[in-house]
Amino acid sequence: MKADEIEIIEAGQAARILWSDGQRSRFHALWLRDNALDPKTRSAGNGQRLITVLDIPPATLIGSAAPTASGDIAVSFVPGGHETVFPAAWLHERIYDREQPREAGWLADAVEPWDSALKGGVPSASYSLLRQDRPALGAWLAAVRRFGFAVLTEVPTTSGSLCDVAGLFGYVRETNYGRWFEVRAEVNPNNLAYTNLGLQAHTDNPYRDPVPTLQLLSCLENSVEGGDSIVVDGFAVARRLRREDPHGFELLTRHPVRFEYAGSSGVCLRAKRPFIELGPDGEMIAIRFNNRSAAPFVDVPYADMPAFYAAYRRFAEILEDPAMEVTFKLKPGELFIVDNTRVMHARKAFSGTGKRWLQGCYADKDGLLSTLAAIEAESVREAAE
Repeated sequence: MKADEIEIIEAGQAARILWSDGQRSRFHALWLRDNALDPKTRSAGNGQRLITVLDIPPATLIGSAAPTASGDIAVSFVPGGHETVFPAAWLHERIYDREQPREAGWLADAVEPWDSALKGGVPSASYSLLRQDRPALGAWLAAVRRFGFAVLTEVPTTSGSLCDVAGLFGYVRETNYGRWFEVRAEVNPNNLAYTNLGLQAHTDNPYRDPVPTLQLLSCLENSVEGGDSIVVDGFAVARRLRREDPHGFELLTRHPVRFEYAGSSGVCLRAKRPFIELGPDGEMIAIRFNNRSAAPFVDVPYADMPAFYAAYRRFAEILEDPAMEVTFKLKPGELFIVDNTRVMHARKAFSGTGKRWLQGCYADKDGLLSTLAAIEAESVREAAE
């Protein structure tokens, strides 16, 4: 991408760029000065900004702007005469001069909603390959970003090995359940996950703030009848609810609900978030749904409560529609990871004979996305060399 022409407009308050792809976009002088990449503005070591907004005169204007021989953008500002050059590709990726309004519940381009007809089936990879192949690790992490879940094979069936998997991209999030926790039937469990009962599709730990954003479940033994794992794309469920009942969708995004957990001595966790969380610009960013830990709804107005419950019920009905789910049975040495702010997971009931031993742990998406971004940047650099 290159800049073909640059025109200073609005008496220096902005510039309009004609790109080599024919697109035109405008940038304000203040935005350009604040985001300059030169060593006086950004640390060469870590890229962090060295100035504050108070260091930029409010009347900053563009004094000159022109393409360089390579198609990048050279800009100088007044007052002060500060000069900087923006790489064309960098600036093009950050165009904000576009139609902003979108339908509430829109999804980022890197996110692909899915149902039982998931193309290509369950995304999976080999742990042994990911340990030695950075591009393969990047492809698996990209699948988690796109679909919200993925499976890993050839994981050691030794206790705690799932923490090594988390170490491929980030860090274990320790909770009151420990660094990792056992998922197998118990006589007097402090959580229904530790029984042989089936579980409704849910996200984990919605009673935490912040909620763990990734969950890993690793299979060490599995000789029972049943116990299949089920995953449901909460974003796809919410989008279907929006199509069927726009008002119900709006109610589940507007009103918060409360979640609580006090199943262990000395533990009393509480959080308040909507079932469907949207960002300020309407982007769908999180699903929280867990019938076992939902507290009484006390933040929904009296007049809205009947319609809220109707929407809540319909959301639950959609997520239990077989057309929305992907089912698989973990074998020893297999692990699956879910985006705990998007993909709901469930389990079918299993027999009391045989053994089913899984271990789970939590991690966070910031580590996964950071590692993925670093791998993608490495790929770009290698392609340019």
